[in-house]
Amino acid sequence: MWGITDGALRDLAGGMVELLWPTRCVGCDMPGELLCADCRAALPWIDQRWACPVCGAPFGWLTCTECARDWELAATVCCLPFAGLAARMITCYKDEGEKRLAPVIAAAMLTSLDEASSWPGADGGPRFDPCALDGVCFVPATAEAYARRGFDHMERVAALLARGVGLPLADVLVRRSARDQRELGRDERAANLAGTVDVVEDVRGLRLLLVDDVITTGATVREAARALLARGALTVSACALARVW
Repeated sequence: MWGITDGALRDLAGGMVELLWPTRCVGCDMPGELLCADCRAALPWIDQRWACPVCGAPFGWLTCTECARDWELAATVCCLPFAGLAARMITCYKDEGEKRLAPVIAAAMLTSLDEASSWPGADGGPRFDPCALDGVCFVPATAEAYARRGFDHMERVAALLARGVGLPLADVLVRRSARDQRELGRDERAANLAGTVDVVEDVRGLRLLLVDDVITTGATVREAARALLARGALTVSACALARVW
């Protein structure tokens, strides 16, 4: 009626929302940005030079006690220890529905992947080389988690990361429900997840980068990697925002 476009209405609505509920930093709660400059500068990045090239554990380059170097994954790159700000970012994103954190998380992963490309993996080649990959896939949410959250948190991150490295997104995995992992030990986690990941597309001959939010014992990414390799994937490497160790 007054010539107001849909875009202008969206901008007006967004401005009203920002006025009433201003964006605050997930780290320090200061208004302005989702992750302010001070909190970005204070991120405790895992130094890829010293991280285990197989499981991504910090300081595991020479001797890793976390994976014994027998993982199914060709390489693993993790950005931050799972504590403090990293843990808060993940909680805000997937459990509190702050979807605007997806590009922040993807950017952190891209930063660590770029650093990892300068350091050798277990096979002597770069730990990350987009030219040696065919696509990016992700550990999907279970049906119950999707219904609870209303979105698949890693699909959004993986799509942004895939675009950033110039690779196609491969939505090839589905997950069945299992017991809550938080109170389980390493062997119990592996047994709990056995057989819960299925491959629903043809992955024969593909070299894939698998994306997840947190690696604890590695049970989830290893089960996903096993499923992909069993269906003919050539190699599977992984990237996660945070690493428990």
